[in-house]
Amino acid sequence: MSDLFSSVFDDDDADDGGSLTFGGAQAGQPSRPRSPLAVRMRPRTVDEVVGQQHLLGAGSPLQMLAAGGSAGGAAGPASVMLWGPPGTGKTTLAHVIARGPGRKFVELSAITAGVKDVRRVMDQALSDRDLHGRTTILFLDEIHRFNKAQQDALLPGVENRWVVLIAATTENPSFSVVAPLLSRSILLTLKPLTNQDIQGLLELAITDQRGLDGLVTVTDDAMDHLVRLAAGDARRALTTLEAAAGVALSETGHTDDAGREPAVVDLAIAERAIDAAAVRYDKAGDQHYDIISAFIKSVRGSDVDAALHYLARMLEAGEDPRFISRRIMISASEDVGMADPTALQTAVAAAQAVALIGMPEARIILAQAVVHVATAPKSNASYNGINAAVADVRAGLGSTVPPPLRDAHYAGSAGLGHGKGYIYSHDSPHSIATQQYPPDDLVGRNYYAPTANGFERDLGVRVERLRGLIRGTGDGPKSKPPGK
Repeated sequence: MSDLFSSVFDDDDADDGGSLTFGGAQAGQPSRPRSPLAVRMRPRTVDEVVGQQHLLGAGSPLQMLAAGGSAGGAAGPASVMLWGPPGTGKTTLAHVIARGPGRKFVELSAITAGVKDVRRVMDQALSDRDLHGRTTILFLDEIHRFNKAQQDALLPGVENRWVVLIAATTENPSFSVVAPLLSRSILLTLKPLTNQDIQGLLELAITDQRGLDGLVTVTDDAMDHLVRLAAGDARRALTTLEAAAGVALSETGHTDDAGREPAVVDLAIAERAIDAAAVRYDKAGDQHYDIISAFIKSVRGSDVDAALHYLARMLEAGEDPRFISRRIMISASEDVGMADPTALQTAVAAAQAVALIGMPEARIILAQAVVHVATAPKSNASYNGINAAVADVRAGLGSTVPPPLRDAHYAGSAGLGHGKGYIYSHDSPHSIATQQYPPDDLVGRNYYAPTANGFERDLGVRVERLRGLIRGTGDGPKSKPPGK
């Protein structure tokens, strides 16, 4: 079988055991490469799983699968789609489930596997089920990287129960998984681990024989630093702990010989081991949409600090600054509008500057535009006005154009009455004529409703006076007759 797959799950193979080896070997054992701390600390039972308790209650699909049953009961679907951020336990849950009785664990990565690999697993799973009564647990990591044809290849095995599919993805399955496969699976959403979960995991890893086995101690400040950098990611937490332990042990000359005082991981060592948190962002999936949504809503809500935070997250994750500048321009018109007409000018100028300059300096221009739009007085009157007008058009409102407003420049138009009775605005006082501009069925319909915010506070007064003059309902001067 291809090295893409693992064979029948063996408890002895799943746990590398022992403690961390930096300079020497355990007493009585030859020195050998060690598995990463995150692998050695992987839970072996459901009870050892950290976090995700909302998915692990009695009678839950995962509990039933781990106990050897079906995720959906006797007649329900058996396959599971695990969606959540990195390090929340997707792979861990798959391995725990695979330890059930009569289970064979097969792991594929969507990064390296193809349709042939999927079909080979399906054929073997069918044989194992029919000949040996053995259930195959197929764990497919990064399923969002499979194209439609590759995902379709999974359907026969999932639908006919040749395999119990446990698919993991960090991206919203609604965007990345084909509907037939999604409908045949139970979608379970994993949550980032809490700081308490992460700290408990790190404390266990420090003392457990599978982990650091007491080789190090961690000060409170260093622990807080490691927990904060983990950002809810268990794998990252264990990886940073392992790196910090390596620095502490190498600086003190410690090995794992018995009887030695544990090395101390203090804040300085923890900061040297890793000094920046990874930015969690996927430019094509739900994080992309969630972050830009939070960004726009923060700008609209005039929270300039939150807006700059989300701007920084997008830029640090490599988001296209031109995309961000386009969203700022939209917000400048949709959310600020005529309450501050200069906001759109700033946004357009920023977009042009970003295209000319590029990163990293473009972040400064974008920040200036964000500050202007976020702190500007807000009005969605223009936005609401065009939406209301479009709604009327789509509803069939708006009869023929009034004859005085029709084009009168072509031969024969005068005979049709086009332009007859039109009043040239500039011949009227203040260049405002009293005449009908909208179609007959929309006379008196107001679309633009200025707010009392910013520049619109004064504009609202002007708009009401203009309407009175144009419609002949106000106290303004009447228009002159044509030709006067």
